[in-house]
Amino acid sequence: MAATMVPPPSRLPDVLPTERLTASAMPVPELRAELRRIDDLRNVGSVALCWAQAAAIVGAAVWLAHPVGYLVAVVAMGATFARFAILAHEAAHKLLFTNKRVNDVVGRWLLAYPAFVPLEAYRRSHFAHHKEEFGPNEPDMGLYVGYPISRASFRRKLVRDAVGISGWKNLKPLLKALGSATARPVAARILGVQLVLLLAATALGRPELYLGLWLLPWMTSWRVVNRLRAVAEHGGMERSTDRRRTTHHVRQSWLGNATIVPFNTGWHLAHHVDMGVPWRNLPALHRELVAAGWVTADLEYPSYRALWRALASGEERRAEAVT
Repeated sequence: MAATMVPPPSRLPDVLPTERLTASAMPVPELRAELRRIDDLRNVGSVALCWAQAAAIVGAAVWLAHPVGYLVAVVAMGATFARFAILAHEAAHKLLFTNKRVNDVVGRWLLAYPAFVPLEAYRRSHFAHHKEEFGPNEPDMGLYVGYPISRASFRRKLVRDAVGISGWKNLKPLLKALGSATARPVAARILGVQLVLLLAATALGRPELYLGLWLLPWMTSWRVVNRLRAVAEHGGMERSTDRRRTTHHVRQSWLGNATIVPFNTGWHLAHHVDMGVPWRNLPALHRELVAAGWVTADLEYPSYRALWRALASGEERRAEAVT
């Protein structure tokens, strides 16, 4: 008997529809209209916060001018790239700003391209992910399947991320895209933004800051953060119309929000129930799911650490299943 991360039917009460939720757990039209409101002004601040955090980390490392300080900065920049990526994800859903042109311009040039993300291609593939998690067009299947795995296997994946092997694997397609007539324009824009960042560091007399505190953490610490977040969202789940069988839910904490899952991306089950709800309103949608009895306490992991332990307990769980 194979171990699985999918919750048993006993944890998935059949309580829908209700007056506020449809049979698929989507909010009814009146509630949905309320939850889908976008806060443009506050999102301007969120974008500014991404850049302010990056500048503060780099500035602190330069001010300390100590090897340990630079090492801490490389690690901390992994969480900063998570912020860029999550707001770029919000822009991909066209939920960052109500004006769609502003949404795409900011999403591309201030969030996605600095984080090496081709927003146009990402939007297409990510919508395939939402259309049917674990379906035939799932773009991130390699990140999700096979769990639970052994601790040794999980450790090897994280080591590959931490030393830059996964980062180089992700960077190569961007460089190869320069040779493709269709992909070259977007690849050139991304590399152009990277050149601007390098020139900015050079103008400050410290070109190595781009290499050591931008490119290096993107290739190392951000890859670790990205894997930990991705497997916490869908690791070991399955193809289903019931999002509780495709997506984990983890109790949220300030530490997780500051590092792994910024901008409410930790409310991922709610996000997959209705991908049209902006990030600020995902906790409210989750509360609706709980109030309806569709999400129960025993469906929730108490922490990300608890979920990662479960994801990396393949040998132990299979042994229990056999006995």
